[in-house]
Amino acid sequence: MTISEPIPLSRDCDVIQIPSGAPAHLPKGTRVRVMQSLGGSYTIADEYGGMHRLDARDADAAGLEAAAAQDTAQSGPLQEKMIWDQLKTIFDPEIPVNIVDLGLVYSAAVEPAENGKKIKIEMSMTAPGCGMANVLKADVESKLARLPEVKEVLVDVVFDPPWSPSRMSEAAKLQLGFDADYGAPSPGGSGFPILR
Repeated sequence: MTISEPIPLSRDCDVIQIPSGAPAHLPKGTRVRVMQSLGGSYTIADEYGGMHRLDARDADAAGLEAAAAQDTAQSGPLQEKMIWDQLKTIFDPEIPVNIVDLGLVYSAAVEPAENGKKIKIEMSMTAPGCGMANVLKADVESKLARLPEVKEVLVDVVFDPPWSPSRMSEAAKLQLGFDADYGAPSPGGSGFPILR
C-alpha cells in the first residue's frame, strides 16, 4: 500500500499507540496518513508524527472501507494447516510482514479440551520491551478462537530463545532488505524495522 495523503478524521477514534501499545484517543479533525493496511487493521501516522493502530471498525472515520480481516477459517475438523494459515493473517503494525514469516511464532500445539480442542501457542516479540505484545497476543487469541472445534486458546509470550532476524522466512528477509545468509540489512536495503 502506498502512504496516503493526509486525511482528516470525520469523528473521534480510539486507537492504540505504536510502539507503546497504550490506548489513545484521536479527536475529530486530526489529520492522519495511512501507512499500512494489513490483517484487518490500519497503521496510521498523525500530523505530529505519532503512530497508531486504527481498528477496521473505525476505517470509515478516515474515509476508508474496512480492511478485510483476512480470516482463513474453514469448516470441518481442526487441522494444523488451519492454525498456521490463520496466524499468517496477523501482522506486526510496524512491519509489513505477518507474525509467522517474521519468525515470532515458535510453536503451535493442539490438545484435547472438553467438547473440543485447545490450542497452545508459544511466541515472541522482536524485542522484550515491545509494547505491542498484548495487542498481538489478543489478535492471536481472537483469530484462533474462530477455528472449528476450538474451545480455548493459550498464548505464552516467551523470550528464550530470543528473537533475531535469522528467524525470519527467506521471503520476509527479501521484503525487508536483509541479506539472506547473514541476517543484516543488505547494502542498499531498507533496514529494519521498516514501514511501507
